[in-house]
This record gives sequence, structure tokens and C-alpha cells, in this order.
Amino acid sequence: MARPGRAARRTRKAQGEAQDPAPVEPQGDQPSIAKEAPARAGAGLPLPSPRASTNVMIADIVLRAAGSLLRDRLEKGLLVQSYGPDEKGRAKAARLIEGRPLGASIALWGASHLARRSPLGLALVAGGLALKVLYDRGKRLETKRPRPRRRPAAPPAPEEKP
Repeated sequence: MARPGRAARRTRKAQGEAQDPAPVEPQGDQPSIAKEAPARAGAGLPLPSPRASTNVMIADIVLRAAGSLLRDRLEKGLLVQSYGPDEKGRAKAARLIEGRPLGASIALWGASHLARRSPLGLALVAGGLALKVLYDRGKRLETKRPRPRRRPAAPPAPEEKP
């Protein structure tokens, strides 16, 4: 929404800012349904800065940091379930999370960003993840399935000379 121009601001100043409506008084035995005045600056939760943009940046940083910590804990918990709750499994899970290459982190960020931005991006990322799951399951089944042993090739039969 565009900011009001000078003329609109001057008109409002000349007319005076709209006053808050008076609370509605209860009539007879009806309960009071008076509306409270909207919260004004300084009332409620004290904010760290008087500038709104600074407060939004602080909130963004805090939320991203909390989300990152929560995500790391969740990933480690899932990996510990996969590798076992013993010390070896915990160490392997920590190595996998903390030793993630920069390229993998950027790819994960890009995929999450794409999935968040549009329904088509979400469908693309979800489809790619489904294909990856099916590929991994196929590989696991392939390693579990016993391979048929090839019989060694028989040596060629000696040729008879007349």
C-alpha cells in the first residue's frame, strides 16, 4: 500500500486524528461488551528496539537459529534410531550431521526454498524425494537378494586330429 501524500497528511492533521470510540455501556442486565482500545506503542511486550525493522531482524535471527537447532536435534535423533542408541551409533550420527559438505547444505536449502515458494516446486521436490526413497529401497532389496552363482565356463573340448 502506498504511503499517503503530503496533502492527505495535512488534511488529516487539520481534521484531527480520529478519536477512539467510547466504550459501549451495558444496558440493563446485559453483560458488558465494551471494546478495549487497541494496544499502543509501549504497552504489552517490551521490544528491544524502538525501530520496527530492527525488531523484525532480531526475531528473524532468533527464529532461524531456533529452527536450525531443532532441525539438527531431530536429524541426529532419526540417525541414532537408524544406527542404534549405543555410543557408536551416536558418534556416527554426529559425524554425519556435523560433517555435511557445503554443497549438500546448499542443495538442501535450495530444495526447501523451492518447495516453500510454490505448489509446483513442492510437487517437484516431493516427487524427487519419492523417487529417491524408491531407489534406496530397490538397492537394499538388491543387496539382500542372493545372486545366482555363475558356473565357471567349461574349458573348450580338445579337438580330435584324424
